[in-house]
Amino acid sequence: MDIRRIGIWTSALDRQRAPVVRRAAREIERLGYGALWVGEASRREAFAHASLLLSATDRLVVATGIANIWARDPLAMVAGQRTLAEAWGGRFLLGLGVSHDRLVEPRGHRYERPLTAMRRYLDAMDQAPYRAPLPDPAALIRVLGALRPRMVALAAERADGAHPYLVPAEHTERARQILGAGKLLCPEVAVVVTSDRHVARRVARAHLDTYLRLANYRSNLADLGFADRDLAGGGSDRLVDALVAWGPAARVARRVGAHLDAGADHVAVQVLTPSPDRLPTEEWAEPAAALALDPRPASAPAEQ
Repeated sequence: MDIRRIGIWTSALDRQRAPVVRRAAREIERLGYGALWVGEASRREAFAHASLLLSATDRLVVATGIANIWARDPLAMVAGQRTLAEAWGGRFLLGLGVSHDRLVEPRGHRYERPLTAMRRYLDAMDQAPYRAPLPDPAALIRVLGALRPRMVALAAERADGAHPYLVPAEHTERARQILGAGKLLCPEVAVVVTSDRHVARRVARAHLDTYLRLANYRSNLADLGFADRDLAGGGSDRLVDALVAWGPAARVARRVGAHLDAGADHVAVQVLTPSPDRLPTEEWAEPAAALALDPRPASAPAEQ
């Protein structure tokens, strides 16, 4: 599975109609990004969304960051992964995670003991029957959305790697030490392409505000040495600058490179703009050039 070293993580596609989504996926592929990561909260269903993106592209890997284990039972998760992996020649990467209490409880579940829940879920996935045509075993790649050391260790034990979200390069270095060699480490890194620090930090804080209300992220950041005052009001300057790479494209590229230097195999770049409802097409292009990505020939438009 060729995910290259740099991909795109975005929730902006969830705000667009399907024809726009198809065009955007083809543009991300043309720019040379190796993978397109999409999440699952209260927007598009993860596997249906992945199918839409895979059908629009030729070589781009589509990854879930993450598919919520509380949204479907383990048999459904296995069936979805194997269906997409077989249909699209190994271009689907399954990232799965425990999500957050405010996204889980409306589904009728009680959010508790997430590490135990994930371990039991993986046990059930590994025992799940599946009687449709199987993909090549090498195409069945799964990573865990992992932040704290014990979940990263579970990713090393029971998955092909980890997909940490909202983490500084120090976390990437720690995660690599826990994962060891031979496991995928694919952190998400948010970026704002601007030289104006006031604009950059304003956009970053608007993005961080929601996440800093979630216990999982707050606990992980506290483990990394950030105090309560750093987590208040959208984040201190210290926290914002650690979590969000901002500046001209060349500086952003260096910050992304710091995660690769710390042990990441692949970085999923999330481009932030002052207008979250707008597709950041131009902003996707700027880091692509600075990161020296290898552009691909444009895909032929997929049949609608």
